[in-house]
Amino acid sequence: MSDQLTLSAETRDRVGKGASRSLRREGRVPAVIYGNNEEPTPIHVNGRELMRLLMTGHFMNSVVMVDAGGSTIRTLPKDVAFDPVTDLPVHVDFLRIGEHSTVTVQVPVVFTDEEEAPGIKRGGVLNVVRHELELVVDAANIPDQVEVSLKGAEVGDSIHISAVTLPQGAQPAIEDRDFTIATIVAPSALKSSEGDTQTEVEDAGA
Repeated sequence: MSDQLTLSAETRDRVGKGASRSLRREGRVPAVIYGNNEEPTPIHVNGRELMRLLMTGHFMNSVVMVDAGGSTIRTLPKDVAFDPVTDLPVHVDFLRIGEHSTVTVQVPVVFTDEEEAPGIKRGGVLNVVRHELELVVDAANIPDQVEVSLKGAEVGDSIHISAVTLPQGAQPAIEDRDFTIATIVAPSALKSSEGDTQTEVEDAGA
């Protein structure tokens, strides 16, 4: 399960571009907490503290307890805007949630058992279609990752969501189709060789 993160914040009285620019000059990042049928709460957070959490690699699929205005609010990060030049965060949206709210998150996919995949042993290449899965989960049980086994996979095989064992209580957000997560494709050298052979057969037939 993803770790619960904490982030200190201060509420802000002024909003707008001018106020936001002033905050950024002071090393602060404007943000807003919304949702759960409550009025949005404008806040600002320490830029360095925010970057530290972003560098964990699982900020976007972790519960973040925001300490703002003397109260602690349970949130889920929904969007982070970055400056196109500096790549520093310039705004964050947090969704206010209950302890056991049902939330939709992007969870990283980790592939295992490559050594037990005949197709890869023969030189096949793992073609990842989805590096993350969009899952519907309990906010108290957000998984760090989803493991997808490649055991027995041959060249030409496709791995679909139906073949994946999801963490307990998790459901794919996409329910209307058995979507592909990865395929095992033939190496380019093998494809080229097969193409040359086919051309020779066609020439011989001519």
